[in-house]
Amino acid sequence: MPAPTMTPEQRQAALDKAREVRSKRSELTKKIQMDVKKPVDVLKHVDDPIVGRMKVKTFINAVPGYGKVKAEKLMDELGIQESRRLQGLGSRQMEGLKNALK
Repeated sequence: MPAPTMTPEQRQAALDKAREVRSKRSELTKKIQMDVKKPVDVLKHVDDPIVGRMKVKTFINAVPGYGKVKAEKLMDELGIQESRRLQGLGSRQMEGLKNALK
């Protein structure tokens, strides 16, 4: 099935919306890195599209004290695939992530 055709205005609106979402997600990541927002508090808002569409690996890497190796180890322990997003986590995975990041 081909992608729907968009008018130039629709395309620009979609690009602007995508840019805004990426900007908000980046801002959230920086707040987590600077310890302004606690990771456990962020996980409570997984229904928010800004939080929910964030990749788990990106989220864990933003947490102070977690780098690439520690993030991969935690994801392996919890059975989380590398491509998984926060909104796609199962209840056990979410609880495990919350407990690990307290």
